[in-house]
Amino acid sequence: MKRDRMQVMLFLAVVVFLAPLAITKPKTSKAPAPKTTAAGLPAEGELKPFLGAPKLTMKQVFKRGRFPNVAVAVDGTVLAFWNGVMVTRSEDGGETWGSEILVGKGFMGGGVTVNETNGEILAFVEKHHPPAPLTVYRSKDHGKTWAVMDVTIKPDKNGNVPNMHMNEHGITLRHGKHAGRIIRPSRHYASGNDRSKWPEHYTNAIYSDDGGKTWLTSAPFPANGTGEATLAELSNGQIYYNSRRHWAQQGADPRRRWTAKSTDGGATWTGLSICKILPDGPQNTNYGCMGGLVRLPVAGKDVLLYSNCDSPGGRHHMTVWASFDGGRSWPIKRLVFEGKGQYSSLDAGRPKTKSEGWIYLNFEGGPKGGSTVAKFNLSWVLKGKETGNGKLPSWITE
Repeated sequence: MKRDRMQVMLFLAVVVFLAPLAITKPKTSKAPAPKTTAAGLPAEGELKPFLGAPKLTMKQVFKRGRFPNVAVAVDGTVLAFWNGVMVTRSEDGGETWGSEILVGKGFMGGGVTVNETNGEILAFVEKHHPPAPLTVYRSKDHGKTWAVMDVTIKPDKNGNVPNMHMNEHGITLRHGKHAGRIIRPSRHYASGNDRSKWPEHYTNAIYSDDGGKTWLTSAPFPANGTGEATLAELSNGQIYYNSRRHWAQQGADPRRRWTAKSTDGGATWTGLSICKILPDGPQNTNYGCMGGLVRLPVAGKDVLLYSNCDSPGGRHHMTVWASFDGGRSWPIKRLVFEGKGQYSSLDAGRPKTKSEGWIYLNFEGGPKGGSTVAKFNLSWVLKGKETGNGKLPSWITE
């Protein structure tokens, strides 16, 4: 009897312990609601706004100079950066552009970064062609005014403080434990751009968790001879890194783009590979060309766009490619401008603003030369040419 009583008591204890588990709601695969930016608007939204009637417009925004960046402020203001360093603003989604605003005198550093947490915009200006002293400027009013910001950039593991010229815009991380971090691509320029120094060049990234006051430098991109890089955060929190490469050891190809990824918020890079479908500038030279990259702000989808000249020789035929799987394949491309097209930068409009649904390409060249901003939607890209590198997903074709 005593053993029977103990067995009954044990059975009841197990039932009491398991009862809450039995009524626990099953986990769902529904994605969490997108986080909001400093403007109180969602950082990511739906795909639908990018799929309106196909449309492309182009406008010259600067007449002379070089070195483009484009960034969209948290309120939807589109900012086209140029030269050393000027900016022009569009508050109506890229229809009209304001007067030129001086950010700071010097040499365009690229990597303009919008901090989605507080709405500030950071611009990096070097005194002259790198290596050179750096000044960081900050705007607290979506690019209307700029002031010098006191920053500290710590060296990488090799003891090198990186240079900024000339890279794609930075981003704010939105997913995972590093959400809120700002990060932008950077590079080690060795002692200059002499061809003999190219094997010592490498790209990396700088990142900040305190709003840009202090920056840490990532481990080097796992390939030397690289420069002028791009990056984008995927929906799973990984960072996709895509770089120009103007030198490669014998047997490697410096005429296509090189990629890697980070799973630790941009501190280290792994999975080095060559992206054989994406050209790194003209294909009659190893020198390469700065390209643009952006991930569309679509929740749960990894739509990337890449820009560069698509030419057998010379810098022309400015073209955009689209990926729907985070850069693993690039099944479609479309020519933007057949004439001169050199350095380029890409960004995308923000949900619930006048920029929503649009993609912005700031490039050297265009119908009138100088700096041209092309404004188009994903529907326009989808009318382009199939590359044979992967297929369009059903959620796009349907």
